[in-house]
Amino acid sequence: MSDSWPRRRLLAILRGASEPLDAQELARVTGQHVTTVRFHLDVLTRESLVRQFQQPPRGRGRPRIGYTAVQRSVGYQELAQVLADQLGSDPRRRSEAAITAGRAWGSKLEAVDQPVESLEDAKDLTITLMSELGFAPERDHASETEESALIRMTACPLRELARTHSEVVCGVHLGLMREVLDRNGGRESVNVRLHPFVEPELCVARLELLQGHPGEGPREDQAETEEPESATGEPRLAPSAGRVAPQLRAATDPQPRNADSHIGKQSTNQW
Repeated sequence: MSDSWPRRRLLAILRGASEPLDAQELARVTGQHVTTVRFHLDVLTRESLVRQFQQPPRGRGRPRIGYTAVQRSVGYQELAQVLADQLGSDPRRRSEAAITAGRAWGSKLEAVDQPVESLEDAKDLTITLMSELGFAPERDHASETEESALIRMTACPLRELARTHSEVVCGVHLGLMREVLDRNGGRESVNVRLHPFVEPELCVARLELLQGHPGEGPREDQAETEEPESATGEPRLAPSAGRVAPQLRAATDPQPRNADSHIGKQSTNQW
């Protein structure tokens, strides 16, 4: 933009406008001659900072040309990289910090009035939460038992970030789910694990009833992880299966709230 104060001012006005403005309107606002305004608008258009729109004429005459500022998208991939770097080089510590951040997020959400008194309640609450966040969750009825259930999620809003920063992105989502379940009474009865990319477009949340007496053993928000593999390195479901196989790639707590020998033997990176 060649460090032009008049152009910066025009751009600021357009960014704050609720609808496109034409050159005459901008000239009245800025006090500049309309020809000068059109010159600056042409420069901003060539630099892809503003976009032109044809508007209906006021009375007789040719259609007007309106201008609006181009909204720059945030570089979320770059932002995630910066945040991940700031969390340190140890994937385990990054995931622990991400889970803590997810819990903080969950604590700020409006309270969901869905008391968790059973595994069924926990499933309903988790599906409600993840639906509101855009994950398109679905129950996997075929895999449900009296002690565990799987929820399939195929529309993670941050999927591309999770492919390269899963210990951060998935950790935040795991902490969020845990906090919301805890706030609704599930702390002593239900554990949730997150299995990222069991298929290239599929992640799975696993809900488990806790065994033993309430409060038995510590509940640590920790995740023992290795550097995540790319989606192509993940185990996939058989194409004909149509549901999550029991051998999920998961992420566990170093001090799991409910030991799962089946998962523990199969996984190398668990939440």
